[in-house]
Amino acid sequence: MADYPSTVAFGIDIGGSGIKGAPVDLMTGEFYAPRFRIATPHPATPRAVSETVARLVEHFDIGPDVPIGIDFPAPIIHGVAPMIANLDKSWTGLNVRDLMEKQLGRPVTVINDADAAGYAEVHYGAAEDRDGQIIVVTLGTGIGTALIMNGVLVPNTELGHLEIDGHDAESRAAASVFERKNLSYRKWAKRLQRYFTHLEMLLNPDLFVVGGGVSKRADKFLPFITTRAPIIPAELRNTAGIVGSALRAAQEAGTFTLTPQVKQRIRTYRDDARAKGE
Repeated sequence: MADYPSTVAFGIDIGGSGIKGAPVDLMTGEFYAPRFRIATPHPATPRAVSETVARLVEHFDIGPDVPIGIDFPAPIIHGVAPMIANLDKSWTGLNVRDLMEKQLGRPVTVINDADAAGYAEVHYGAAEDRDGQIIVVTLGTGIGTALIMNGVLVPNTELGHLEIDGHDAESRAAASVFERKNLSYRKWAKRLQRYFTHLEMLLNPDLFVVGGGVSKRADKFLPFITTRAPIIPAELRNTAGIVGSALRAAQEAGTFTLTPQVKQRIRTYRDDARAKGE
């Protein structure tokens, strides 16, 4: 089996089109080895998806001491997915954690995909070292959200499903709507403005972080959005889910703790990396 340091955990991102995984160096928030992707099986039944996850683990030859975290496109309540949108409906009500542990023959951590991405952004990305209440919003097929208070995740918020003006918010403002309706950035930003204004009225966060693939074009639409709290683009983008799920797995397994000393080492490394990138 591959020899991984104790500061490495394995993250897996389950999506509607691809299932991706990589070992993550938790001291840097970066992949310890290149990501590997396998197309999501269709139909994406529990058996087919769990077997694909097992193939990912086998690809990296992950030993039994390496924590494994899996992010999943649904709320996860005590391991159970009470609803599902982008995979086969047979996932509804299933204990995802038990299924994966049985398939892999080892403990795993399962977390909602938006929660994983938001958690990674707080500890390694755009919101690093920011205190208070942070809302990470991922704009994609739908709208995913993660709520983090002083570094502590409040899971399964599902704020993309807020009803605004008689509509489910994501049905009006998700990135998929922007693309399907061929909206201009300004017109899409007007819809997003309504969403962020409502979110801010309800929760009064200290910071908004906007993620999802479209965040790489944040300069095209964020300038049209005005909020009391700062609103900034995500940094980790398509690595965030893997990184966040790996971090949560290591914390639950007790192999990695974000002590003040560790946070300072992460901060120093990332400051140096950012300086080299400028």
